[in-house]
Amino acid sequence: MAYEPRGQAAGQKPFLLRFQMANKKIDVPRIEKAVREILLAIGENTRREGLKNTPRRVAQMYQELLAGHFEKPQAHVQSVFTEKCDEVVLLRDIPFYSVCEHHLMPFIGVAHVAYLPDERVIGISKLARIVDSFAKRLQVQERLTTQIADFLMNQLAPQGVAVVLEASHSCMTIRGIKKPGSVMVTSALRGIFKKDPRSRAEVLHLMHNK
Repeated sequence: MAYEPRGQAAGQKPFLLRFQMANKKIDVPRIEKAVREILLAIGENTRREGLKNTPRRVAQMYQELLAGHFEKPQAHVQSVFTEKCDEVVLLRDIPFYSVCEHHLMPFIGVAHVAYLPDERVIGISKLARIVDSFAKRLQVQERLTTQIADFLMNQLAPQGVAVVLEASHSCMTIRGIKKPGSVMVTSALRGIFKKDPRSRAEVLHLMHNK
């Protein structure tokens, strides 16, 4: 069953499920054709040596960058361990990249993911895999942050989850307002980290005390 994000309208199919129903796999020839049209539209010669294989390369790039559309993040929580742990579990500085759905340009950064177990823990590498599973889709950073947090809350039923993402968006660093060096920070707090100020302060301190 596809993951349904918090706030899904009643009767509306989740985005991932709708995408999978309409697209069983990425249509590589169609992307190649579209890229070729873009090259022609900007006045390029698609037969010259440097561009001859560009449509294929771009299609293969999208296959890689958007692979998360065809992944089920639930696969990364199949092995859950029972452990008496009542302290914060934090994986900090997880590198990630995603593609902004507004301009189809990348945003790149790091994720900090923490949870307070309620006798259910997963391997730390799975936290990084979960981040990747949601990041490798057409995204906006705000939604990506909440998807990771809600997924962990739903799958692990911990006492709390905290997710902070820091990323640089190429759609505003190399185009538009052109502000290189700017970093966007988003957070999603769930459970005890949202309700209890002391717990929230502790986990945020752990995330940023480098």
